[in-house]
Amino acid sequence: MIDGELPSPMLTVAVRDWFAWTPGRETRADWLAWAGRDVAAVATEPMPALPMMLRRRATPIGQKVLGAALACQGSQEARYVLASRHGEFDRTVTILTSLAENEQPSPAEFSMSVHHGLAGLLSIHTGNRQGHIAVAASLDTFGYGLLEAAACLHESPEQPVLFVYFDGPLPDSYAPFRLVAEADLPLVVALTLSADGEDRISVGCAAADRNGAADSLPQGFLKFLLTNAVAATGIGEEMTWRWRRAA
Repeated sequence: MIDGELPSPMLTVAVRDWFAWTPGRETRADWLAWAGRDVAAVATEPMPALPMMLRRRATPIGQKVLGAALACQGSQEARYVLASRHGEFDRTVTILTSLAENEQPSPAEFSMSVHHGLAGLLSIHTGNRQGHIAVAASLDTFGYGLLEAAACLHESPEQPVLFVYFDGPLPDSYAPFRLVAEADLPLVVALTLSADGEDRISVGCAAADRNGAADSLPQGFLKFLLTNAVAATGIGEEMTWRWRRAA
């Protein structure tokens, strides 16, 4: 295979809008500077403030997920694809701690602990009835989530997709299960995708090849997107993910 060439089959999407957040990079200008771009003319607005209802029902990282989603175009009419390895893991730890202490878990924590809880909360806030999908696939979560979003567009090209990825580091009590990739966490990425548009990219994957140089997911994709690179590769746990600018 030629370096950068996508295996077949592949799916193509257009990136209409994006927003990302991690501590220290909280605006689009911050991320463009991280990618080595000139940000002199770039607006520096942070993500929008959330209404009280959303702030009260979401964890700190959940608030960043909702804020990033609302910062992107299309949150009211797009289908949602939410991808996360662990979801709002603090909720799960709280529930497990309550059970270990022979206490009843909080009904509010339990109702929001499901993996697609934030997508449901976002859809209620925006009045969006287009449906949503939740994806979890270890270190390949970002890749499979983006692929799922592309598949949704392939199936229904008239309907945009809001793809949101997020993850945070595991707490100290789960330290033996932490991975090297967690050094870049917490991280939130939101992309508004459509079937047609100017910034079109092709998405493909193959069995992981760890012999070549590649960035981790999803930082590799962000660097590819923001630098207007022709092609890039990211390595997950089981798969190698390849992206190329479409003609």
